[in-house]
Amino acid sequence: MAPFPAVETTSSRLPSRFGFMLTSPPIGDFVRPFRKKGSAAIAFLRGANMNRAPVRRPLDPVLGRIGALEVRLATTPREIRAAQRLRYKVFYEEGRALPHTASALARRDFDEYDAICDHLLVLDHSAPSNLGEPARKLRGVPARTKHPAVVGTYRLLRQEVAERHFGFYTQAEYDIAPILAAHPTKRFLELGRSCVLKPYRNKRTVELLWHGIWSYVLHHKVDVMLGCASLEGTDPQALALPLSFLHHHAAADSDWRARAVADRYVPMDRLPESAVDSKAALHALPPLIKGYLRLGARFGDGAVVDRQFGTTDVLVVLPVSAISPRYVAHFGADAGRHAA
Repeated sequence: MAPFPAVETTSSRLPSRFGFMLTSPPIGDFVRPFRKKGSAAIAFLRGANMNRAPVRRPLDPVLGRIGALEVRLATTPREIRAAQRLRYKVFYEEGRALPHTASALARRDFDEYDAICDHLLVLDHSAPSNLGEPARKLRGVPARTKHPAVVGTYRLLRQEVAERHFGFYTQAEYDIAPILAAHPTKRFLELGRSCVLKPYRNKRTVELLWHGIWSYVLHHKVDVMLGCASLEGTDPQALALPLSFLHHHAAADSDWRARAVADRYVPMDRLPESAVDSKAALHALPPLIKGYLRLGARFGDGAVVDRQFGTTDVLVVLPVSAISPRYVAHFGADAGRHAA
């Protein structure tokens, strides 16, 4: 078993979401156009938890390195645009997603959430640029091109930021207001828009992404990560085995279980527990979802079919306290394993 979540070798959306499909192009989680949030969730987000003490010290944007690869937070609009171009290539050119007109013309995947989220990037300092900014010379690392390429990305949305704007992206598919209300002192972080360039879908790139997320979680004192993950296909019955496995063996406890919004709810318990072959079900799950399971994640009530992206989505909920100690030990309680 790998010491970190398995490499996603398919066209799953993450993410987006959390974040991060079954058997082909990208890693991570697809993304969708903005949808109106449920009124109950918006009311909660606007009225609760607004007095949390802010994090006082800034987080160094450079979070870690392995050889020529560097994980960092985007600090310029140009870096964010490079992440959007990568997302477009993975989600739309390799995957099944259908871009809206503006996105297709720009050849970038973007929405209003990009302006309020932090963007985690993996840069390759030895590869040609898709960024357009000079690379910094890093001591003790192999020679680099002047313009590092963005080869991996995740989008991060903290609860206090969501509360000041238009809520979490996840709320388009799941009613998460009850779990936010059940844990009013917890800090939530939404993971989404995850993808990795095809030649980089390997251990080092994914490990750096998770190192970056772990550093971010520790710095911002995050208590809970959540988001959606995808299985390829829009026929829930064809996905009966993996969906039923998650329902019977990985459902979140009641105080952590959010339900898919009523008009999009798809039952996950499509097979009786006795009919679920766990080994076959695990084989059928996307690598990203298996990685989340290894970390200790649990799943929401009901799936959601997204026909625009050709996916069936599930909600992932991961309290930091539930993360397996072996992963904490691997990355370090202070995120020091690959520190810059």
